[in-house]
Amino acid sequence: MSDPLSASFRAARGQLIAALAARFRDLDLAEDALAEAFARAVTAWTPVPPCDPAAWLYRVATRIALDRVRHAAVRAAATLSEPVPEPTAEQLMIEACPIPDERLALIFTCCHPAIHPEARAALTLRVVCGLTTEEIARAFLVPEPTLAQRLVRAKRKIARAGIGYAVPGPDAWAERLDAVLSTLDVAYAQAHADGAGVGPYAAYAREMLRITATLTQMMPDEPEVLALAATMRFAEARRPARVDGKGSMVPLSKQDPARWDKVLIAEGQALLARALAIAPARPRVLAALIHAEWCSRPSLAEPPPWSAILAIYDALIAVRDDPITRLNRAVALAEVAGCAAALEAVDALDMPGLASFLPYHAVRAGLLHRLGLSGEAHAAYQRALSLAPGEAERQWLERRRAEVTNG
Repeated sequence: MSDPLSASFRAARGQLIAALAARFRDLDLAEDALAEAFARAVTAWTPVPPCDPAAWLYRVATRIALDRVRHAAVRAAATLSEPVPEPTAEQLMIEACPIPDERLALIFTCCHPAIHPEARAALTLRVVCGLTTEEIARAFLVPEPTLAQRLVRAKRKIARAGIGYAVPGPDAWAERLDAVLSTLDVAYAQAHADGAGVGPYAAYAREMLRITATLTQMMPDEPEVLALAATMRFAEARRPARVDGKGSMVPLSKQDPARWDKVLIAEGQALLARALAIAPARPRVLAALIHAEWCSRPSLAEPPPWSAILAIYDALIAVRDDPITRLNRAVALAEVAGCAAALEAVDALDMPGLASFLPYHAVRAGLLHRLGLSGEAHAAYQRALSLAPGEAERQWLERRRAEVTNG
Protein backbone atom coordinates (compact mmCIF):
# COMPACT_ATOMS: atom_id res chain seq x y z
CA MET A 1 0.00 0.00 0.00
CA SER A 2 1.43 3.37 -1.04
CA ASP A 3 2.12 6.09 1.52
CA PRO A 4 -0.78 8.39 0.48
CA LEU A 5 -3.14 5.43 0.58
CA SER A 6 -1.84 4.29 3.96
CA ALA A 7 -2.33 7.77 5.37
CA SER A 8 -5.87 7.95 3.98
CA PHE A 9 -6.64 4.54 5.44
CA ARG A 10 -5.56 5.55 8.93
CA ALA A 11 -7.21 8.97 8.82
CA ALA A 12 -10.55 8.10 7.26
CA ARG A 13 -11.20 4.34 7.57
CA GLY A 14 -13.48 4.54 10.59
CA GLN A 15 -15.51 7.46 9.29
CA LEU A 16 -15.87 5.85 5.86
CA ILE A 17 -17.08 2.54 7.31
CA ALA A 18 -19.46 4.41 9.60
CA ALA A 19 -20.89 6.41 6.68
CA LEU A 20 -21.21 3.35 4.44
CA ALA A 21 -22.77 1.24 7.19
CA ALA A 22 -25.22 4.02 7.98
CA ARG A 23 -26.19 4.27 4.32
CA PHE A 24 -26.55 0.57 3.55
CA ARG A 25 -27.40 -0.83 7.02
CA ASP A 26 -24.92 -3.63 6.52
CA LEU A 27 -21.55 -3.61 8.28
CA ASP A 28 -20.09 -6.51 6.29
CA LEU A 29 -21.08 -4.83 3.01
CA ALA A 30 -19.48 -1.58 4.19
CA GLU A 31 -16.21 -3.33 5.07
CA ASP A 32 -16.10 -5.32 1.82
CA ALA A 33 -16.91 -2.32 -0.37
CA LEU A 34 -14.29 -0.16 1.29
CA ALA A 35 -11.68 -2.90 1.03
CA GLU A 36 -12.34 -3.16 -2.72
CA ALA A 37 -12.16 0.63 -3.06
CA PHE A 38 -8.74 0.61 -1.39
CA ALA A 39 -7.62 -2.17 -3.73
CA ARG A 40 -8.66 -0.10 -6.75
CA ALA A 41 -6.88 2.96 -5.32
CA VAL A 42 -3.54 1.15 -5.49
CA THR A 43 -3.58 1.47 -9.27
CA ALA A 44 -5.92 4.45 -9.71
CA TRP A 45 -3.77 6.72 -7.54
CA THR A 46 -0.66 6.21 -9.64
CA PRO A 47 1.24 8.47 -10.00
CA VAL A 48 -0.78 11.20 -8.22
CA PRO A 49 -3.48 10.67 -5.58
CA PRO A 50 -6.75 12.64 -5.83
CA CYS A 51 -7.13 16.02 -4.14
CA ASP A 52 -9.62 14.57 -1.64
CA PRO A 53 -8.67 10.91 -1.04
CA ALA A 54 -11.45 10.24 1.49
CA ALA A 55 -14.14 11.56 -0.87
CA TRP A 56 -12.73 9.44 -3.71
CA LEU A 57 -12.77 6.32 -1.55
CA TYR A 58 -16.32 7.00 -0.37
CA ARG A 59 -17.63 7.52 -3.92
CA VAL A 60 -15.99 4.35 -5.23
CA ALA A 61 -17.04 2.26 -2.23
CA THR A 62 -20.61 3.55 -2.55
CA ARG A 63 -20.74 2.51 -6.23
CA ILE A 64 -19.37 -0.93 -5.32
CA ALA A 65 -21.94 -1.37 -2.55
CA LEU A 66 -24.81 -0.19 -4.79
CA ASP A 67 -23.77 -2.65 -7.49
CA ARG A 68 -23.77 -5.51 -4.99
CA VAL A 69 -27.17 -4.54 -3.59
CA ARG A 70 -28.67 -4.28 -7.07
CA HIS A 71 -27.20 -7.59 -8.19
CA ALA A 72 -28.58 -9.22 -5.05
CA ALA A 73 -32.01 -7.71 -5.80
CA VAL A 74 -31.91 -9.02 -9.36
CA ARG A 75 -30.99 -12.52 -8.15
CA ALA A 76 -33.79 -12.41 -5.59
CA ALA A 77 -36.30 -11.22 -8.18
CA ALA A 78 -35.41 -14.12 -10.48
CA THR A 79 -36.69 -16.57 -7.88
CA LEU A 80 -40.06 -14.80 -7.41
CA SER A 81 -43.20 -14.92 -9.52
CA GLU A 82 -43.47 -11.12 -9.64
CA PRO A 83 -40.63 -8.72 -10.42
CA VAL A 84 -39.13 -6.74 -7.57
CA PRO A 85 -38.36 -3.08 -8.30
CA GLU A 86 -34.71 -2.11 -8.19
CA PRO A 87 -33.89 -0.19 -4.98
CA THR A 88 -32.98 3.43 -5.32
CA ALA A 89 -30.14 5.11 -3.52
CA GLU A 90 -32.67 7.06 -1.46
CA GLN A 91 -34.28 3.82 -0.28
CA LEU A 92 -30.89 2.64 0.89
CA MET A 93 -30.26 5.73 3.00
CA ILE A 94 -30.69 5.30 6.71
CA GLU A 95 -33.78 6.84 8.30
CA ALA A 96 -33.56 9.44 11.05
CA CYS A 97 -30.80 8.18 13.34
CA PRO A 98 -31.20 8.47 17.13
CA ILE A 99 -27.43 9.02 17.46
CA PRO A 100 -26.33 12.25 15.73
CA ASP A 101 -22.82 11.08 14.82
CA GLU A 102 -22.00 8.35 12.29
CA ARG A 103 -18.86 7.11 14.07
CA LEU A 104 -20.57 7.00 17.47
CA ALA A 105 -23.62 5.31 15.96
CA LEU A 106 -21.42 2.57 14.53
CA ILE A 107 -19.64 2.13 17.87
CA PHE A 108 -22.99 1.64 19.63
CA THR A 109 -24.05 -0.77 16.89
CA CYS A 110 -20.91 -2.92 17.18
CA CYS A 111 -21.28 -3.10 20.98
CA HIS A 112 -24.25 -5.45 20.54
CA PRO A 113 -25.31 -7.36 23.70
CA ALA A 114 -25.30 -10.64 21.76
CA ILE A 115 -21.50 -10.34 21.50
CA HIS A 116 -19.49 -11.45 24.54
CA PRO A 117 -18.59 -8.44 26.72
CA GLU A 118 -14.85 -9.17 26.41
CA ALA A 119 -15.07 -8.91 22.64
CA ARG A 120 -17.39 -5.93 22.13
CA ALA A 121 -14.89 -3.14 22.59
CA ALA A 122 -12.15 -5.13 20.86
CA LEU A 123 -14.32 -5.77 17.79
CA THR A 124 -15.33 -2.12 17.63
CA LEU A 125 -11.73 -0.94 17.84
CA ARG A 126 -10.79 -3.31 15.04
CA VAL A 127 -13.69 -2.46 12.72
CA VAL A 128 -14.37 1.20 13.46
CA CYS A 129 -10.99 2.54 14.51
CA GLY A 130 -8.78 0.28 12.41
CA LEU A 131 -6.46 -0.71 15.27
CA THR A 132 -4.42 -3.86 14.72
CA THR A 133 -4.97 -7.01 16.75
CA GLU A 134 -1.58 -6.46 18.36
CA GLU A 135 -2.46 -2.90 19.43
CA ILE A 136 -5.80 -3.96 20.89
CA ALA A 137 -4.27 -6.93 22.73
CA ARG A 138 -1.64 -4.65 24.25
CA ALA A 139 -4.32 -2.16 25.35
CA PHE A 140 -6.36 -4.87 27.11
CA LEU A 141 -3.29 -6.68 28.51
CA VAL A 142 -4.13 -10.02 26.91
CA PRO A 143 -1.97 -12.22 24.64
CA GLU A 144 -2.44 -11.47 20.95
CA PRO A 145 -3.63 -15.05 20.07
CA THR A 146 -6.30 -14.79 22.79
CA LEU A 147 -7.55 -11.48 21.42
CA ALA A 148 -7.55 -12.84 17.87
CA GLN A 149 -9.71 -15.78 18.97
CA ARG A 150 -12.17 -13.42 20.65
CA LEU A 151 -12.50 -11.39 17.46
CA VAL A 152 -13.11 -14.51 15.39
CA ARG A 153 -15.78 -15.73 17.83
CA ALA A 154 -17.44 -12.30 17.80
CA LYS A 155 -17.58 -12.30 13.99
CA ARG A 156 -19.08 -15.81 14.00
CA LYS A 157 -21.64 -14.74 16.58
CA ILE A 158 -22.70 -11.86 14.38
CA ALA A 159 -23.06 -14.20 11.39
CA ARG A 160 -24.98 -16.89 13.32
CA ALA A 161 -27.30 -14.43 15.04
CA GLY A 162 -27.95 -12.49 11.86
CA ILE A 163 -27.02 -9.23 13.54
CA GLY A 164 -27.28 -6.52 10.92
CA TYR A 165 -26.66 -2.80 11.03
CA ALA A 166 -29.33 -1.38 13.32
CA VAL A 167 -28.55 1.74 15.31
CA PRO A 168 -29.94 1.20 18.82
CA GLY A 169 -32.47 3.61 20.27
CA PRO A 170 -32.19 5.27 23.69
CA ASP A 171 -33.72 2.29 25.49
CA ALA A 172 -30.74 0.14 24.41
CA TRP A 173 -27.93 2.58 25.14
CA ALA A 174 -27.42 1.70 28.82
CA GLU A 175 -26.64 -1.99 28.21
CA ARG A 176 -24.03 -1.07 25.60
CA LEU A 177 -22.56 1.93 27.38
CA ASP A 178 -19.67 0.30 29.23
CA ALA A 179 -18.31 -1.27 26.03
CA VAL A 180 -18.75 2.05 24.20
CA LEU A 181 -16.83 3.92 26.89
CA SER A 182 -14.09 1.28 26.92
CA THR A 183 -13.76 1.68 23.15
CA LEU A 184 -13.43 5.46 23.45
CA ASP A 185 -10.92 5.01 26.29
CA VAL A 186 -8.60 2.85 24.19
CA ALA A 187 -9.03 4.94 21.04
CA TYR A 188 -8.02 8.06 22.96
CA ALA A 189 -5.07 6.26 24.54
CA GLN A 190 -3.85 5.39 21.05
CA ALA A 191 -3.92 9.09 20.17
CA HIS A 192 -1.40 9.61 22.96
CA ALA A 193 0.72 6.57 22.15
CA ASP A 194 3.45 9.01 21.10
CA GLY A 195 4.16 11.84 23.51
CA ALA A 196 4.55 14.27 20.62
CA GLY A 197 1.04 13.52 19.39
CA VAL A 198 2.22 12.74 15.87
CA GLY A 199 1.67 8.98 15.81
CA PRO A 200 -0.63 7.25 13.30
CA TYR A 201 -3.69 7.66 15.56
CA ALA A 202 -3.03 11.24 16.73
CA ALA A 203 -6.15 12.49 14.95
CA TYR A 204 -8.30 10.45 17.34
CA ALA A 205 -7.65 12.96 20.14
CA ARG A 206 -9.76 15.79 18.73
CA GLU A 207 -12.30 13.34 17.37
CA MET A 208 -12.76 11.82 20.83
CA LEU A 209 -13.41 15.29 22.22
CA ARG A 210 -16.13 15.76 19.62
CA ILE A 211 -17.65 12.31 20.14
CA THR A 212 -17.72 12.61 23.93
CA ALA A 213 -19.34 16.03 23.62
CA THR A 214 -22.10 14.39 21.56
CA LEU A 215 -22.38 11.60 24.09
CA THR A 216 -22.85 14.04 26.98
CA GLN A 217 -25.73 15.61 25.05
CA MET A 218 -27.29 12.19 24.48
CA MET A 219 -26.85 11.09 28.12
CA PRO A 220 -26.53 14.29 30.18
CA ASP A 221 -27.16 12.57 33.53
CA GLU A 222 -24.83 9.58 33.10
CA PRO A 223 -21.87 10.19 35.46
CA GLU A 224 -19.40 7.92 33.67
CA VAL A 225 -20.11 9.64 30.35
CA LEU A 226 -19.54 13.04 31.94
CA ALA A 227 -16.41 11.78 33.68
CA LEU A 228 -14.85 10.30 30.55
CA ALA A 229 -15.53 13.52 28.66
CA ALA A 230 -13.87 15.43 31.51
CA THR A 231 -10.85 13.09 31.57
CA MET A 232 -10.24 13.55 27.86
CA ARG A 233 -10.37 17.32 28.21
CA PHE A 234 -7.95 17.33 31.13
CA ALA A 235 -5.55 15.05 29.25
CA GLU A 236 -5.82 16.97 25.99
CA ALA A 237 -5.28 20.26 27.84
CA ARG A 238 -1.81 19.05 28.82
CA ARG A 239 -0.73 18.15 25.29
CA PRO A 240 1.21 21.41 24.63
CA ALA A 241 3.55 20.66 27.55
CA ARG A 242 4.10 16.97 26.92
CA VAL A 243 7.17 17.40 24.71
CA ASP A 244 10.27 19.53 25.19
CA GLY A 245 12.12 21.57 22.58
CA LYS A 246 14.12 18.53 21.46
CA GLY A 247 11.02 16.40 20.88
CA SER A 248 11.48 14.30 24.03
CA MET A 249 8.58 13.35 26.29
CA VAL A 250 8.11 15.40 29.48
CA PRO A 251 6.69 13.40 32.43
CA LEU A 252 3.52 14.84 33.94
CA SER A 253 5.23 15.89 37.17
CA LYS A 254 7.75 17.94 35.16
CA GLN A 255 5.28 19.63 32.81
CA ASP A 256 4.84 23.40 33.02
CA PRO A 257 1.18 24.14 33.93
CA ALA A 258 1.53 27.56 32.28
CA ARG A 259 1.48 25.78 28.91
CA TRP A 260 -1.72 23.86 29.57
CA ASP A 261 -4.96 24.75 27.76
CA LYS A 262 -7.05 26.61 30.37
CA VAL A 263 -10.23 26.48 28.27
CA LEU A 264 -10.18 22.68 28.07
CA ILE A 265 -9.41 22.47 31.79
CA ALA A 266 -12.43 24.64 32.57
CA GLU A 267 -14.63 22.43 30.35
CA GLY A 268 -13.33 19.36 32.15
CA GLN A 269 -13.97 20.88 35.57
CA ALA A 270 -17.57 21.70 34.67
CA LEU A 271 -18.23 18.18 33.39
CA LEU A 272 -16.58 16.61 36.43
CA ALA A 273 -18.63 18.77 38.80
CA ARG A 274 -21.81 17.39 37.23
CA ALA A 275 -20.54 13.82 37.51
CA LEU A 276 -19.49 14.26 41.15
CA ALA A 277 -22.94 15.60 42.03
CA ILE A 278 -24.55 12.41 40.67
CA ALA A 279 -22.18 9.58 41.63
CA PRO A 280 -18.87 10.60 43.23
CA ALA A 281 -17.58 7.04 43.77
CA ARG A 282 -17.97 5.66 40.24
CA PRO A 283 -14.69 4.41 38.67
CA ARG A 284 -14.46 6.85 35.80
CA VAL A 285 -15.48 9.73 38.06
CA LEU A 286 -12.58 8.93 40.40
CA ALA A 287 -10.22 8.57 37.43
CA ALA A 288 -11.30 12.01 36.19
CA LEU A 289 -10.73 13.37 39.70
CA ILE A 290 -7.07 12.30 39.50
CA HIS A 291 -6.66 14.25 36.26
CA ALA A 292 -8.41 17.24 37.83
CA GLU A 293 -6.04 17.14 40.78
CA TRP A 294 -3.08 17.37 38.41
CA CYS A 295 -4.69 20.19 36.43
CA SER A 296 -5.21 22.19 39.63
CA ARG A 297 -1.42 22.57 40.02
CA PRO A 298 -0.78 26.30 39.50
CA SER A 299 2.91 26.20 38.53
CA LEU A 300 6.08 24.13 38.55
CA ALA A 301 7.06 25.91 41.76
CA GLU A 302 4.17 24.16 43.52
CA PRO A 303 5.02 20.53 44.43
CA PRO A 304 2.91 17.82 42.76
CA PRO A 305 -0.13 16.80 44.85
CA TRP A 306 1.13 13.24 45.40
CA SER A 307 -0.66 12.57 48.70
CA ALA A 308 -4.04 13.63 47.32
CA ILE A 309 -3.48 11.60 44.15
CA LEU A 310 -2.52 8.49 46.15
CA ALA A 311 -5.68 8.84 48.24
CA ILE A 312 -7.84 8.99 45.11
CA TYR A 313 -6.07 5.93 43.68
CA ASP A 314 -6.84 4.06 46.90
CA ALA A 315 -10.51 4.96 46.50
CA LEU A 316 -10.41 3.93 42.83
CA ILE A 317 -8.91 0.51 43.62
CA ALA A 318 -11.79 -0.11 46.02
CA VAL A 319 -14.24 0.05 43.09
CA ARG A 320 -12.04 -0.94 40.11
CA ASP A 321 -9.02 -3.01 40.99
CA ASP A 322 -6.93 -3.73 37.91
CA PRO A 323 -3.19 -3.88 37.08
CA ILE A 324 -3.07 -0.55 35.24
CA THR A 325 -4.68 1.29 38.15
CA ARG A 326 -2.26 -0.34 40.59
CA LEU A 327 0.70 0.49 38.33
CA ASN A 328 -0.30 4.16 38.20
CA ARG A 329 -0.87 4.12 41.97
CA ALA A 330 2.70 2.86 42.44
CA VAL A 331 4.04 6.04 40.84
CA ALA A 332 2.30 8.13 43.51
CA LEU A 333 3.20 5.62 46.22
CA ALA A 334 6.90 6.07 45.43
CA GLU A 335 6.63 9.78 46.22
CA VAL A 336 4.68 9.28 49.44
CA ALA A 337 6.01 6.01 50.93
CA GLY A 338 9.29 5.57 49.04
CA CYS A 339 10.56 3.66 46.01
CA ALA A 340 11.02 0.36 47.87
CA ALA A 341 7.32 0.17 48.75
CA ALA A 342 6.39 1.15 45.19
CA LEU A 343 8.67 -1.47 43.62
CA GLU A 344 7.18 -4.13 45.89
CA ALA A 345 3.71 -3.12 44.68
CA VAL A 346 4.80 -3.22 41.03
CA ASP A 347 6.49 -6.61 41.37
CA ALA A 348 3.33 -7.97 42.99
CA LEU A 349 1.34 -7.34 39.81
CA ASP A 350 0.49 -10.60 38.11
CA MET A 351 -0.96 -10.58 34.60
CA PRO A 352 0.51 -12.10 31.42
CA GLY A 353 -0.14 -9.01 29.32
CA LEU A 354 2.12 -6.87 31.52
CA ALA A 355 5.17 -8.48 29.92
CA SER A 356 4.43 -6.53 26.73
CA PHE A 357 3.05 -3.40 28.42
CA LEU A 358 5.61 -0.64 27.94
CA PRO A 359 4.54 1.58 30.89
CA TYR A 360 5.05 -1.35 33.28
CA HIS A 361 8.72 -1.68 32.30
CA ALA A 362 9.25 2.10 32.25
CA VAL A 363 7.83 2.56 35.76
CA ARG A 364 9.78 -0.40 37.09
CA ALA A 365 13.00 0.87 35.48
CA GLY A 366 12.59 4.26 37.10
CA LEU A 367 12.06 2.74 40.55
CA LEU A 368 15.07 0.44 40.17
CA HIS A 369 17.19 3.38 39.05
CA ARG A 370 16.21 5.50 42.06
CA LEU A 371 16.99 2.56 44.37
CA GLY A 372 20.50 2.33 42.91
CA LEU A 373 19.94 -1.04 41.23
CA SER A 374 21.65 0.01 38.03
CA GLY A 375 21.95 -3.36 36.32
CA GLU A 376 18.29 -4.23 36.76
CA ALA A 377 17.26 -0.69 35.82
CA HIS A 378 19.25 -0.86 32.60
CA ALA A 379 17.64 -4.18 31.69
CA ALA A 380 14.18 -2.76 32.39
CA TYR A 381 14.85 0.30 30.21
CA GLN A 382 16.10 -2.01 27.46
CA ARG A 383 12.89 -4.03 27.69
CA ALA A 384 10.76 -0.87 27.47
CA LEU A 385 12.71 0.32 24.43
CA SER A 386 12.24 -3.06 22.74
CA LEU A 387 8.47 -2.51 22.76
CA ALA A 388 8.57 0.12 19.99
CA PRO A 389 7.74 3.33 21.87
CA GLY A 390 6.82 6.50 19.99
CA GLU A 391 9.62 8.88 19.07
CA ALA A 392 9.12 11.25 22.02
CA GLU A 393 8.94 8.45 24.55
CA ARG A 394 11.90 6.67 22.94
CA GLN A 395 14.07 9.75 23.42
CA TRP A 396 13.09 10.02 27.08
CA LEU A 397 13.73 6.31 27.74
CA GLU A 398 17.12 6.47 26.02
CA ARG A 399 18.06 9.49 28.11
CA ARG A 400 17.11 7.71 31.31
CA ARG A 401 19.00 4.57 30.23
CA ALA A 402 22.06 6.69 29.55
CA GLU A 403 21.82 8.13 33.06
CA VAL A 404 21.93 4.59 34.44
CA THR A 405 24.86 3.62 32.20
CA ASN A 406 26.89 6.75 32.98
CA GLY A 407 25.77 7.11 36.56
